[in-house]
Amino acid sequence: MLSRELARRMERLVGARVESYERVEGGYTPALRLLCRTAGGRLFAKVGTTPVTREALRREIHVYERLGGDFMPRFVAAEDHESEPVLVIEDLSSYHWPPPWDVRRIETVLAQIAAMHSTRASLETYAEVHGPTRPNWLEVAEDPAPFLSLGLAGASWLEAALPLLVEVEEGCATAGDSLTHWDLRSDNICLKAGRAVFVDWNGACLSNPRLDLGFWLPSLSYESGVEPERILPDAPEVAARVSGYFASRAGLPGIGDAPLVRAVQRRQLETALPWAARALGLPPPTSEGTA
Repeated sequence: MLSRELARRMERLVGARVESYERVEGGYTPALRLLCRTAGGRLFAKVGTTPVTREALRREIHVYERLGGDFMPRFVAAEDHESEPVLVIEDLSSYHWPPPWDVRRIETVLAQIAAMHSTRASLETYAEVHGPTRPNWLEVAEDPAPFLSLGLAGASWLEAALPLLVEVEEGCATAGDSLTHWDLRSDNICLKAGRAVFVDWNGACLSNPRLDLGFWLPSLSYESGVEPERILPDAPEVAARVSGYFASRAGLPGIGDAPLVRAVQRRQLETALPWAARALGLPPPTSEGTA
């Protein structure tokens, strides 16, 4: 599984002999994920293996080296490398990885998100990490075919709704001074003993906390049935930007390094699009020929 060089690097990083490695399945990229057993316990390691995963892991290492908090896993070690950068953190496999959700778990995560958003951090801004933005619904307006191919709304609904969706999304700023994660989903959240921990920090930056929270809500909705506006009421601009993000991407061709992403984006759009319609006072999105 591991080259001799990588095995030596791992042992040097953790300062102990690694007795066994177990490949961990999961995630949406081909990064190598390993459960490492040493005499002192178990650790989790992530290794960049492709151009995309190497870049993402270098960014995540950058965040771990500048940030810490109860909302993050314990950082063990990291090393950049031309072809195989490595990040080692505590093993979280004994934690609860939702779903299922219940009221207590949702409240625990919400409290931890609030704690994260109030933490001072010396990180780059959203624009520096993610680049400039334009309304996602404007992208849909310029080429509606990928969105319409999903079958979640028809051309008539889209034509009538687009002007308001674009206008309201333009009022949603990505700029802000709060520490934001920018990839909150259940597969990046685990819980144990009243503590919520967030993983996959490569998108973290200083940004708009309401928008960061808003991106979690579509996946929470389809996993728990809790509508987004119950957690984030009076946020039409967030609903417009979140739904636009998924609407402009879910119907595009698959991503070679992340083949499951489009399916996940479509599922999030299934709850984000009705949320936006409700928040903006639009008719429910329907496909052509449906009531």
